[in-house]
Amino acid sequence: MKSDLVSLQRLGDLAAFDEIIDVRSPAEFAEDHIPGSVNCPVLDDQQRIEVGTLYKQVSPFAARKVGAAHVSENIAGHLRSRFSDRPKHWRPLVLCWRGGQRSGSMTYVLRRVGWDAQQLEGGYKTYRRLVIENLSEAPRSLRLKVICGATGSGKSRILQAIGQLGEQVLDLEELACHKGSVLGVLPDCPQPSQKMFESRLLTALQGLFPDRPVYVEAESRKIGLLQLPAALIERMRAGECVHIEASFDARVDFLLRDYDYFLGAPDSLTARLQALRHLQSTETLLRWRAYIHQGGWRPLVSELLALHYDPLYQRSQKQNYAGFSSPQRFDTNDLTPAGIDALARRVCGR
Repeated sequence: MKSDLVSLQRLGDLAAFDEIIDVRSPAEFAEDHIPGSVNCPVLDDQQRIEVGTLYKQVSPFAARKVGAAHVSENIAGHLRSRFSDRPKHWRPLVLCWRGGQRSGSMTYVLRRVGWDAQQLEGGYKTYRRLVIENLSEAPRSLRLKVICGATGSGKSRILQAIGQLGEQVLDLEELACHKGSVLGVLPDCPQPSQKMFESRLLTALQGLFPDRPVYVEAESRKIGLLQLPAALIERMRAGECVHIEASFDARVDFLLRDYDYFLGAPDSLTARLQALRHLQSTETLLRWRAYIHQGGWRPLVSELLALHYDPLYQRSQKQNYAGFSSPQRFDTNDLTPAGIDALARRVCGR
């Protein structure tokens, strides 16, 4: 049997393993993990706190005694449940935070059973370093076509329709679980951590072919609470712009459909609009609050576009996107699902 310690040089080397086992606690795993890996904690969240407290307040020896008991019990549980049907030739990769005792314990037991288990040298921190390195390079090879358009132009839906036509798309808002504006929070869909977002983003980037164009929606540096990598922003802002010029009424109609979940949550919508208190007058915000509680959705959306989103869009696009000065332009009065499908075909030259 080969050595049980693996030094990972490229993320592609992970494909050599039958399974990637992350033995960190559920909370650590939830913050970020290697895509496709499974969580088999040797210490759960409470046990990790308990052992850490003993280490600091009593002694390392006391912490190791209690920790060893928890680790042994948890590994036994994983052997009985998750790993009981694994064949003799199974070859897993095991990791913890930095390739220390937690992953070492699991790797030792699995190897004693007879499996060729390997421990990741440096643990999750090695993976994280490679993610950062790859995100600084991977976007540079992409040929991006940036979908631009004022708020309510259906850019995300157009992007999805383009993807359904077989074109390459990079849907950043889907990866970030956010629509990218002050009202962009999605119901029952919290944003991932920054690290998890970057793992998802890198996985998406690795699935793209550099010899074919990639459609992406114009974004600022942040989507909700999440920051886009500098290399990707740089590449997007140098990309070819595709400008959707939808009529004002079509945009209002689209937003009333696309944000219909706010109609049943007036208090939530009112609270979110408070984020604009430094940009809009008190009188305007009070008027918008009245619209919300009276069900005046159309005048509310119309004023949000005219007074906030449209001026903001004009400033940001001209300043940030080189291709915005001479984009491909596509006019439309129809942002219904059928209209969006037709528009996507026009953008793709179908």
